[in-house]
Order: sequence, then structure tokens, then C-alpha cells
Amino acid sequence: MTQYQTVADSDTVLRDGTIKLHGPEAFAGMRRAGRLAAETLDALAPLVQPGVSTRALDDVVRQMTLDGGAIPATLGYRGYTHSCCISINHVVCHGIPSEKTLKDGDIVNIDVTPLLDGWHGDSSRMYLVGDVGLKARRLVEVTYECLMIGVRQARPGARLGDIGAAIQRHAEANRYGVVREFCGHGVGRLFHDAPEVVHAGHAGTGPLLKPGMFFTIEPMINLGKAPVRMLDDGWTAVTRDRSLSAQFEHSIGITETGCEIFTESPLGLHKPPY
Repeated sequence: MTQYQTVADSDTVLRDGTIKLHGPEAFAGMRRAGRLAAETLDALAPLVQPGVSTRALDDVVRQMTLDGGAIPATLGYRGYTHSCCISINHVVCHGIPSEKTLKDGDIVNIDVTPLLDGWHGDSSRMYLVGDVGLKARRLVEVTYECLMIGVRQARPGARLGDIGAAIQRHAEANRYGVVREFCGHGVGRLFHDAPEVVHAGHAGTGPLLKPGMFFTIEPMINLGKAPVRMLDDGWTAVTRDRSLSAQFEHSIGITETGCEIFTESPLGLHKPPY
């Protein structure tokens, strides 16, 4: 049986397998953290250009996060030494910033999580570098559609499996693979918490969605087959068949009537081209 826990902002929150239910002050905290994440991703849009190194973009993320009164949640997380993840082309997620420079035709996911006043604003977005081919552009477009289709399922009385089922149906209708090895997650005071939000599955299954639940939806969609493999660095996941992969991510909260997106772009830069 799924366990839920109503938490106060002053509670010590532990990852104990329960799904946390939050109140108005928590929603306000997530709005602030989510807005900083979205503003950071907005600011990167003109900077993602051929010849720019992923380390330089990571530096921008770190400085914007600090300037916003937050810290990058990834910095020091399980030994990770950067302020964001930057995943290029066939990298599915958790790409590590480096001196590697972007090239014309690349597609890039940048994933940021400012920790502001104790709340995690987790979001990622795709960027097109220069002249990107039609197949890659279509993959990015469909991946964004998958995200928003999943968001529309997030409402009280629905089941968590409704989100994954809707995403899987749309992705596979376009003959794309849906990554299963990585999923969305509960978020809030904790970076990663219950529930796990799998982006495939069966409608009508899984925990009941209730007002006050916070979690991410972040489908990873492959141009080819779904399986991934890990590189030796212990972080970077790539498509096993070397096909392109795309991802978008929002942090949301279930409300009495639907859901609130905490990480929506203030400038309307939700999906490329920006």
C-alpha cells in the first residue's frame, strides 16, 4: 500500500519511501526555486552556440545560481563536481561538463537544480546548436510533446501510471524508444524522493495522485531503441545503439484542480527554436 505523509515546512524531511504532501508555504518555496531554474535555462539560450565549451556553460549556471541566492544541488552530490549536467546528441542524461566544444548540428540537454532556501528547482531543456537536421529537430519536438502530455495527466484522482502510459503511447506512435533506466522523482526539500515517475507503463496503475505531491516529469526519448549503457565515469548514460536522445524536465506540484508547473520559462522559451 502506498504511504503518504503530510509534512510541515519546519519538519526534518527524510527519504523514507513515503510520498510527501506539502502545503501553501512549500508551494511558494518551490515557485521561487523553480523560477530560478527556469531563468537560468532562459539565460543559456543565446549562449549555446558552436565553439562554446560545456565547461563555460557550467560556469554560467554556477554563477547565476549563486547570484540568485542559491547553490547548485549537483555540486558535490555523490562526488559530482559540476553545477549542471550537459548531455549532447546520443548522451541520454548526466553528461559531465568539460572542455568539449559544441558543434554545428548538435542537440543538447542542460539540466539544472538550484537549491534555494531549502527547496530544489529541478528542470532541463533541449537546445539546438546551429543548423540541426530535420530528424533531430523532430525528436526534440516530440520529446517536448511527451513532457506536456505527461503534465496534463498530473491531477488529483489520477494514477501515476497514467503519466507514463500517455508518454509512452505518444513516443512509440512516432517510433521512438522510451528510456526506462532513468525516471522522474519526488522533489522538494529532498533532491530525489518518492515517488519514482517512470515514463512508460499502464494507465490506472501506481500511486494515487493527491494535492500537495511534488515530483518531476522528465521523459528521455531516443531516436532509436530504448536501451542505454553507462560509461566508465559512472555518470554518463548513452544510447546503446548510438542514436540521438532528447529530454525535457519540469518540476510540478499537484493542486486541488490539476497541477502547477514550478519551472515554466518566464520568457516563454519552453522549447526550441528560441
